[in-house]
Amino acid sequence: MNKNTIISRLLQMVIVLIGISFLTFLLTYLSPGDPARNIFTHSGIMPTTEMIEEMRKTLGLDKPFLTQYTNWIANCLRGDFGQSFMLQKPVTELLLDRLWPTLKLTLASTILMLLFAVPLGVISAVHHNKPIDYLVRAVTFFGVSIPNFWFGLMLILVFCVKLRFLPVVSSGGDFKSLILPAVTLAVAMTAKYTRQVRTAVLEELHSDYVIGARARGVSENKILWGNVLPNSLLPLITMLGLSVGSLLGGTSVVEIIFSYPGLGNLAVSAIMSADYFLLQGYVLWVSVIYMMINLLVDISYNYVDPRLRLRR
Repeated sequence: MNKNTIISRLLQMVIVLIGISFLTFLLTYLSPGDPARNIFTHSGIMPTTEMIEEMRKTLGLDKPFLTQYTNWIANCLRGDFGQSFMLQKPVTELLLDRLWPTLKLTLASTILMLLFAVPLGVISAVHHNKPIDYLVRAVTFFGVSIPNFWFGLMLILVFCVKLRFLPVVSSGGDFKSLILPAVTLAVAMTAKYTRQVRTAVLEELHSDYVIGARARGVSENKILWGNVLPNSLLPLITMLGLSVGSLLGGTSVVEIIFSYPGLGNLAVSAIMSADYFLLQGYVLWVSVIYMMINLLVDISYNYVDPRLRLRR
């Protein structure tokens, strides 16, 4: 990917972000409830009509829709996403505080997944239609079918309630509180990625260059690890980019089950409290994360597969 292509992609990202920001603001604007009233009721105050009107003026909610939107965008460009009335803190500060625990959870679950998915996928492909292949496929089918919330609850029951090895509530600050959420996310990801690796490796094993290498007497291990696996990485990297973006956006169900203080847990709390300013900031953050990771994935293609550089 050359410089002009990257600039073009960045311009496309800006256009997409404008569209996402407009739709996000429009949906929160049309949502039932009044943010001004919510600020008082969340604090335990029964507001009068005059108090609500005064708060609406303070927040700029008495202005036309487009004026509110442009003011909000201008503030966002300065890094000001507003104030969360639920937690009485700036939205930017809240998102930054929750980003690090979510980043740790993302890295832990991704590393666990790669440690198991790549070897299992390769083994399954190499022993195609043999007992070990059938076993790996059966296990991955079971892993894909298990709902995250059920598996997480079973882990809590076994390791927290019965064995008492790990804490029930995850603080996000120590290693023990990270284990069960990471394992819960890694199991489903491992099952999905093992299947993907198996399919990609099988396709490469039947390629002409593999047949030619075998005819020249190149060892199977060298063919597999030196040629087949690197050429199978492109679809894996694409899926990995989407998965990491999803995890960094916050895995709400898992974080709620384990009371993990991540972005997903924060987003659910904002929805339950109708904290519109926090929701708007969260959606924009997740959108930027997704698009930046996809851009990095596209850039990495040129370094993983030299054939793409030769086509330019």
